[in-house]
This record gives sequence, C-alpha cells and structure tokens, in this order.
Amino acid sequence: MILERRCKRGIIGAPTRSAFMASRVPVYSMSVDEYLETEKTARLRHEYVAGQIYAMAGASDAHNTIALNFASSLKSKLRGGPCRVYMSDMKVWVEAADAFYYPDVIVTCDPEDNGEYAKSRPSLILEVTSPSTTVMDHREKLQAYRKLPSLREYVMMAQHEMLVEIYRLDSRGHWWFETYGPEHTFELESVKMGIAVKELYEGVVLRPWPEGLPQPPTNPV
Repeated sequence: MILERRCKRGIIGAPTRSAFMASRVPVYSMSVDEYLETEKTARLRHEYVAGQIYAMAGASDAHNTIALNFASSLKSKLRGGPCRVYMSDMKVWVEAADAFYYPDVIVTCDPEDNGEYAKSRPSLILEVTSPSTTVMDHREKLQAYRKLPSLREYVMMAQHEMLVEIYRLDSRGHWWFETYGPEHTFELESVKMGIAVKELYEGVVLRPWPEGLPQPPTNPV
C-alpha cells in the first residue's frame, strides 16, 4: 500500500522543507515471497527489482512472431535432450541483482533448475527489443543476466530490422559481443545449434523505428 501526504506551501520569506515538495510518499518494498505469491494471480505480469515491481506492456505482432520462431527452432533441435525451452511466461531469478525478469525465451539445461514459476540457471536468454525496452535490454538486463553463473549467451533481436546481437561467454570467462544481419547464419554455442537470421524473421513485418526516439544502443558494455 502506498500512502500519499500533500505538503502545504511555506510562509513567504521563511521557506521550509515542505515548501519545496509537491508531494511526499513512502516507498513500499515488497519481499520476494510476496511478489511470487501476488504474481500467481495478477492480471498483468510484473518484473521485480530490489523490492519494486514494474508492470509489463503488451507485445507487438513482430515481437511475438520473432520470439515464437526462435523458441520453435530451439524446441525442434533440442527435443529429446536435457535442455528445456520456455517462453515469456517463465521468470528468471537473478539473485545477485535481487531481480525477477520475464525474458522472451529461456533455455535451461540443468536438471536441478526445476522451479515451478522461475528458473535460476539458464544457459541461454533471448530478449526481443522494442522502442520502449531497448535501453533496458541493452543495459540493466545485460548487466543483470551476466551475473548468472550458468549463462553462456544473451541474445537480443530487433523488430525494426533483421539484426541479431549476442553477448557470449567463452571458456576463459571473457565476454564477446557479436552482431549478425540478414545474410548471416550464426552459432548458438550453448546448445550447439546453427541458425539463419532470415529463418528467425520468417513471417515478420518489419516496421520503421519511430521518429523522435533515440536509436537503440549497440555498443558492447
């Protein structure tokens, strides 16, 4: 529950602390257990970061099609093996960041990663970026996901052009940043699978980046 208290204007010539505030509200911090229990029956999905929750917006046709293409390709390749593929209703718990996120696609190959509502040991994560999420995907989530000891690849796919960006962890513990365009085929080393960029964009209508919005960041961090 959030309580709000509006402050009165101070006397002219004798400013008080309240004279400089339009409003003052306490910040309610939700525990992990409270979040998980509330999320089971919530009408909207929420991500959780350090006690605060943030509602998630709906996704576009392109966003859903890209995520489905990616998940379908993985499912077909990994069928019968130890790895499991999940789409956007499964949470990832990043303990080091005190955060729960809903990636677009998760792959976990650890048999002990068996949480019913959240996974904590994914080897591969995909986010389909959008104008409203691209900065978060490239910065906050990038930093958080890289704190997962199990993660080997973090993939971001644009929905305004055929562009795949991959942060990849090598055997010596170094991260590498790679980009692929429409004519490329790339390797997902975490699941030993090659895939063509065009295949992942099959059936996708690419729409131009909205005017007036800053272009998405592409520099490796």
